[in-house]
Amino acid sequence: MADKFILNVIHRPEMVPEYAEKVTGHGKEEDIGRKSLLTESLDIFKLQQEIAHKNHIKTTIQMTYASLFNEEAVQIAKEHHKKYGDEIALSLLGLPCEQFREKYKTKDFCIWMFSMEDKKSIVQDVFGKFYEIFGFYPESTGSYYMDADLINYIKETYPSVKCAVATCWEEGPKAYHTCNNSWYTFMDGGPWNPWIPSKQNTHAPAANEAEDSGIVAIPHLSRDLLACYDGNGSNFGTHPQNVLRGMIYDTKTWEYPYLYNLIDQYRHLEKFNNGYAYNMMFVGPGWLNKMGRWEAPYELLRKSYEDGMAYYGKLKEEGLLEDMTMAEFADHYRAKKSYTEPECALWKDILYGSDKQLFWYCDPYMRVCVNMDQGGAIVDLRPYAAKLEWPVGIGTPHVTDASYPFLIQEKYRAGYFTHYAGEGTVRSAKLSYRGEEVDLCLCRTRAAFSEEALSEDGKKTRILTLDPVEIEFEGLTVALQTKIFFEEGSSRIRMQREILEMSKPGEEVLLNEYMVACYGTTEYTEDMTHITLSVTDGSTEKQIAYAYKCREEEMADAVRAKAVIPEIKTAVSMTVEKESGAVGYIREGYAFSPMFTLGYQKKLKDKEVFATWLNLERAD
Repeated sequence: MADKFILNVIHRPEMVPEYAEKVTGHGKEEDIGRKSLLTESLDIFKLQQEIAHKNHIKTTIQMTYASLFNEEAVQIAKEHHKKYGDEIALSLLGLPCEQFREKYKTKDFCIWMFSMEDKKSIVQDVFGKFYEIFGFYPESTGSYYMDADLINYIKETYPSVKCAVATCWEEGPKAYHTCNNSWYTFMDGGPWNPWIPSKQNTHAPAANEAEDSGIVAIPHLSRDLLACYDGNGSNFGTHPQNVLRGMIYDTKTWEYPYLYNLIDQYRHLEKFNNGYAYNMMFVGPGWLNKMGRWEAPYELLRKSYEDGMAYYGKLKEEGLLEDMTMAEFADHYRAKKSYTEPECALWKDILYGSDKQLFWYCDPYMRVCVNMDQGGAIVDLRPYAAKLEWPVGIGTPHVTDASYPFLIQEKYRAGYFTHYAGEGTVRSAKLSYRGEEVDLCLCRTRAAFSEEALSEDGKKTRILTLDPVEIEFEGLTVALQTKIFFEEGSSRIRMQREILEMSKPGEEVLLNEYMVACYGTTEYTEDMTHITLSVTDGSTEKQIAYAYKCREEEMADAVRAKAVIPEIKTAVSMTVEKESGAVGYIREGYAFSPMFTLGYQKKLKDKEVFATWLNLERAD
């Protein structure tokens, strides 16, 4: 039985909206105190509130620092809290205003990019001003991204805070490139749906109470988990103006069925998450200014917002949706979810008309993407098990890059489809027969999702069952099926291959299970020389200290092939059952292909099954 679809609508009276000063100023010298800018921004906020309330949707009003100095904005927040039940919260967006510029002497506006000393000072100023105006501290806050040190400080200093907008899904090099290489906010690798951040790293969900940062985090936008991954995420979200920016509408009729399909796909996620589904709508006033945005006139911007909110209102009227404030949602989430329960999404293409599917899995130990267009290959893997401490901002090693590092990432490190030489990062398998070799990445398939009980404690295994693929060699046809098992709370993935049928049952094929990996957050290679590779049968071990020398080692009856990557405090391994009879191997890359490979080779006959496990752990 599905729960109601949960909706957060968040508005902010952002007195100096991003981008808008230049538009409103019409080429005049910059003046963030310009009256026309402040008046228009407040009018847009009032319009957004009016549209939400007309559709019987309550909102979370995230007051910006600038709005705290505006009596009308403050009065509206108080009135709407009393009349409609809207939550008065506090945003760490919208910092720029005359008072902020005068004190901090900077045009920086991203809270996570400041030094830790300035972060604390800014938080004290903003929270202090909020308390001065409203007489209480907020229960919710947020930004595009909030690093762990910032969240920990806020929770310790202002314990009333229970919810925060804490990351913007897949804002990394792809977003940077589509912003003309000017948007220095890298934050790839986080969850796409609400989660409880760990104290060590915002992206990595807490595994238990000891790791719990004390807040529930929500994403800055609800995005298309396929189109956004393949392309620029800023064009594909339930933010109506994103859909307009992506040109995903009829320019004659001003209709946008994609927006409603995207909302419905989020509703559909209840089938993979024990009846729970969530969505959010968070549109700053800069997107609705009278001069228009991108190619869209104001009238279309307004219509898209009205239509989007009306769709939510219709769902609520039909008893299918429940609107919550951020603080209400934080309580609901903690009552609904456990630490180890994963977030799952079997996501299909709703934009381009293909049959492509991606499966996303996120828990406290990993974030994984499986691509059915590549035979069920793992094409994105983030090792949350390491709970990697990653300080962000001025004075840290990561001034602008808040991303959680990957081990596999096909968009930044090639994936299966590579240049004429070298390899890209991917977890897949190859079948060989009499000198012919076929990679499962070339075998498109589809998947079905299911669950089964794991143990008496109620934890489950999530199972991805792929449609069988048929592989034709010269003189032999093989039907093979893949099943992928995600064991809750285990920090490992089981990948099972089964030969369903052979045209010549007496023959055998060689199965090569492999993982090509590296580490990093961008397209550019990192120093691999501290990585250690090893393979063992339980009594003997062979090692390779990475030196770009293209060396290999293998071992019969190996039980583990492993890589330790000190820079990201991560150990990743592939293991098999001891009596499997498989040959394990490790492979060092070279400068033109700076990867490493772990794998197993095993001969299989008709009706035989072979399983391997991918394991993640922290390595200090």
